[in-house]
Amino acid sequence: MGERLERLRGAAPIALGALFVGSGLLHFAAPGPFEAIMPRRLPAHRAFVYGSGAAELVCGAGLLTRRPWAGTASAALLLAVWPANVQMALDSGSGRLPRVADNRVVAWSRVPLQIPLVWAALQARRAPRGDG
Repeated sequence: MGERLERLRGAAPIALGALFVGSGLLHFAAPGPFEAIMPRRLPAHRAFVYGSGAAELVCGAGLLTRRPWAGTASAALLLAVWPANVQMALDSGSGRLPRVADNRVVAWSRVPLQIPLVWAALQARRAPRGDG
């Protein structure tokens, strides 16, 4: 089990980096669904969507290239966008959200999903085994 966990710890930041790059690009290509899940109290939803998309691209690139800052920055980003996931869950089923995002099961499953994503980000802080 120890070897499997070590492989998972090595792969998790890479997988998260790829996820961030894909999601970051989507923030620019299709910002509407991201705007729909923004907490309504925040102003300038489009600016926040573009800003978080840019942050995801930077963190994704950092994770993929194993930059020392990338794990901590990625975990912080995931915590910063968590309120949007909570807002999405609270609004699910109301018809306010586009397509699949309005599904309660999908929306509420995103809230606890942040926990393993933060774990994956923090694995980037570990020195890869065999590199040294």
